Amino acid sequence: MGRFTKQLRRFFSPKKDEGFLQFIEGIEIIVAKILSLAMVGVTLFAVFELIIFLIQNLSFEVRRLSEESNFHLKSTLFEIFGLFLNILIALEILENITAYLKKHVFQVELVIATSLIAVARKIIIFDLDKKTGIDLIGLALAIFALSISYLIISYQKTKSNNH
Repeated sequence: MGRFTKQLRRFFSPKKDEGFLQFIEGIEIIVAKILSLAMVGVTLFAVFELIIFLIQNLSFEVRRLSEESNFHLKSTLFEIFGLFLNILIALEILENITAYLKKHVFQVELVIATSLIAVARKIIIFDLDKKTGIDLIGLALAIFALSISYLIISYQKTKSNNH
């Protein structure tokens, strides 16, 4: 028991922060690896869902086209685009996690790019019949703010690379 308390004292000693910081970094790496595996699972599930959706809905639309002269693929296409962008967002999040595992820092530029994709997805699948103009203005402001942030970070990055 004395050995355990000695280890605890050394671990929590203010003079020896390196051991504690290594312990915390180890936990961060384990959590990041678990998140990576979870994102791979989510991405594979999303791809599977997209394939099922494509098979079911496009075959239904083709049957309906052969029966009717009206071809209403618009809502189905928006759902397909939304599912594709969900997969793209999942891949970007996975890229964020793997970039963290490689460099042990969050790459803000990558996070903002992922956010831009997510907001762009919202705009692409935006239904004017169900949403208001305020919703669209909010999305526009989000795109504007994220774009400015991305430009500032890109500018700072190129400026620091040139010097």
